[in-house]
Amino acid sequence: MLFPLSLLLALLHVTSCLLIGAFNIKQFGDQKSSNSTLMDLISTIVHRYDIVLIQEVRDSDLSATKRLMDRVNKASPQYKYIVSEPLGRSTYKEQYLFLYREQTVSVVKNFTYDDKMDAFSREPFVVMFTSKQTAVKDFVLIPQHTTPDSAVKEVNSLFDVVTDVRARWNTNNILLMGDFNAGCSYVSGADWQQIRLFTDKSFHWLIKDDVDTTVSENTHCPYDRWTHTEN
Repeated sequence: MLFPLSLLLALLHVTSCLLIGAFNIKQFGDQKSSNSTLMDLISTIVHRYDIVLIQEVRDSDLSATKRLMDRVNKASPQYKYIVSEPLGRSTYKEQYLFLYREQTVSVVKNFTYDDKMDAFSREPFVVMFTSKQTAVKDFVLIPQHTTPDSAVKEVNSLFDVVTDVRARWNTNNILLMGDFNAGCSYVSGADWQQIRLFTDKSFHWLIKDDVDTTVSENTHCPYDRWTHTEN
């Protein structure tokens, strides 16, 4: 991933008054959370949104998360969080972290996808939110940070996660989001025909192939993607 931040500078207007954002902070843990300048920047970004997904969190004791929450809520206690357990196949693990503005949204329920086929490097942490301010009251967010070399397989397998969510919670109000690494050399050309989220036209992709979601001057790639199911 890119240093220091691989940003998904995309917004989803669930309605005119609810904003959702996501970005990948490379290896967010004690070192970065001790950097006051960086924490001020992250806090500023968080305050733009009602819900923010932060990826590549490496904070098993939640000390960095607590420092972030203290910084975000310094002026007033606006945000709460929900975080996954450390996820990964090896000793290297990451967490998915959602911060949300409690005045506008709340968490209904969540689960970690049971990856029986070992399709994911870090299995999705699925969260249902609810809001009194939106036309769609309850909606599900499915985050995913893929490994670049297995991006095609992982993005395709997100279809199975959607199927699980539909059966488990009887909803089609689902948004998939995150650092899919779905662009440039990792996912290109004919690869898309292997991805059911793409071939099934009931899914609407919000970030197109010509969008640059990186912060590097040397890279122009749509690694970060958002797609949602249509009723």
